[in-house]
Amino acid sequence: MNANMTDPTTHPPVLDAKGVAKRFGAVVALRDASLQVARGQIVALMGANGAGKSTFVKILTGALKADAGHVRIKGRDSTVGSPAAARRWGLVPVYQEPSLIPDLDVADNLRLGDTPVDPFRHWVSELGISGLRLDELIGRLPLATLRILDLARSLAAEPDVLMLDEMTAALPTDLVDRVMTVVRAQADAGRSIIYISHRFTEIARICDRATILRDGATVGDVAIEPGIEERIVEMMLGSEVARASGRATERRTAQANAQTPRLRVSGLKAGSRLSDVSLDLHKGEVLGVVALEGQGQDELFDVLGGQRRPLAGRLEVDGHPTSFAHPSDAIAAGLTLVPGDRAHALLMPRSVRENIALPLIARFGKWGAIPMRDEAARVTAAIERLQIDTRAQGEVRRLSGGNQQKVTIARWIAKGVQTLLLFDPTRGIDIRTKRQIYALVRDLADQGAAVLFYTSELAEIRLACDRAVVIFNGRVVDVIDAADADEPTLMRAAYGLTEARAVPA
Repeated sequence: MNANMTDPTTHPPVLDAKGVAKRFGAVVALRDASLQVARGQIVALMGANGAGKSTFVKILTGALKADAGHVRIKGRDSTVGSPAAARRWGLVPVYQEPSLIPDLDVADNLRLGDTPVDPFRHWVSELGISGLRLDELIGRLPLATLRILDLARSLAAEPDVLMLDEMTAALPTDLVDRVMTVVRAQADAGRSIIYISHRFTEIARICDRATILRDGATVGDVAIEPGIEERIVEMMLGSEVARASGRATERRTAQANAQTPRLRVSGLKAGSRLSDVSLDLHKGEVLGVVALEGQGQDELFDVLGGQRRPLAGRLEVDGHPTSFAHPSDAIAAGLTLVPGDRAHALLMPRSVRENIALPLIARFGKWGAIPMRDEAARVTAAIERLQIDTRAQGEVRRLSGGNQQKVTIARWIAKGVQTLLLFDPTRGIDIRTKRQIYALVRDLADQGAAVLFYTSELAEIRLACDRAVVIFNGRVVDVIDAADADEPTLMRAAYGLTEARAVPA
């Protein structure tokens, strides 16, 4: 526990929520959630995907109305009926997905939220983003930058309680360090923080306590101390599930065909950041991609997914030169992209089955009857394979973030996978779902698929990949076997502190 932590037994909590419940039709999102935060505390709100964390935060910040329970803020009973009312009470959130309007520039977004420009600029700089122009269109900025802008906008409001929902999930390690430093300094200055994260290293680094939700109810509240991780996992998942999911995923070495890779990238250049990337991805292989923010990984996946045309370089699929003018060209060549922002990949108002079936409908062409029985069988098989929660299948937006991510992958499982491009697929995902995705990726590779796997969590390279390419300043600076890919080695390469090695592809 941090030495400067405020003792909640001697200081009244700034925020005290008890017995909060919320239902969406037949789906019970919360049934008995409680949370206390004292001044100067950082409290981790933890739980598996679907436990109700994001719903709880949205109720506390006025985006949703609770069905039951009560909330006290600064010792007074509070009915927070809107986000504006929450801000007046001093509760300011940074939600899991950016809350900026993509068709407006930065300045217009600030005006809409009555955000003062000078404090905003100060926090953007403190959080590690330089050279930001206020006339830049939000829709053209990378996801990591949007998360930083959201946080800077919230800090500029000088909140009493700052609520961070998976704030670092889309950030590379260098920006994570900036966020950690700023958040801890805010607590030391007397502000209170609710911190939602699935990364135990972050929880241990800055949090004072953890409140754990399971199945919509608070099941524990513990001080952060050495060795607490296993107890938290058990509370999050239940003792039986925790013991079962604690077994490490077996990683098998891919049997690569060195003569004819599934995908070969040579001298690829795109945008202003991807300058010269070459790599080989073989059938039956999971190839990790490691890079800090802005090193060209976004452009690499955009080119391979057909969303951006390269400025130079060569692509080969199964030994044949190719180029993509549209995402449909990449899909036709067997390359399917699962983007980092699942909100852009899904039809949120539509059902689980409709979202998964979308590529199947396109596959059957423009004319003639769609074989509904075949479609239904493929969709059902994909749902079962990924263990997707379909209780809220009337609308995908009602699912937890983890189940939404499973849907984005399931649509390509249903269609059939040759080459899967996964961009940070476990961002904001709980431990159990992460391990399900690792197992699925290994299973796909064992069946002959090729998988390119960018991750912002370095520990995932050993858990899911066979090899990793490290990109720095738009170039591949190292290629590392997963057995040798410990975090210090990857970080050194990612910061450009090692010379590129001539490692056989």
